[in-house]
Amino acid sequence: MNIFDFFRERKKDTASIAKERLQIIVAHERGQRTQPDYLPALQKELVEVIRKYVNIDQDQVQVALDDQGGYSILELNVTLPDR
Repeated sequence: MNIFDFFRERKKDTASIAKERLQIIVAHERGQRTQPDYLPALQKELVEVIRKYVNIDQDQVQVALDDQGGYSILELNVTLPDR
């Protein structure tokens, strides 16, 4: 071993660099998500249940999830047709 090898920067292998970069990207994407993945499926199922009793379209139902402090609020707005 040469004395100069001790002071040279040791290179990381490309796999570990790629893994670190991917972890940063995933963490960044998770931080920017505003709604959970299950909301579209939840909205679809809610429309199916409501259709058993009232004839409505998919676009007449809005589902929103808000985080306030230590809890989440699920808000459901349904536009019902006039009789």
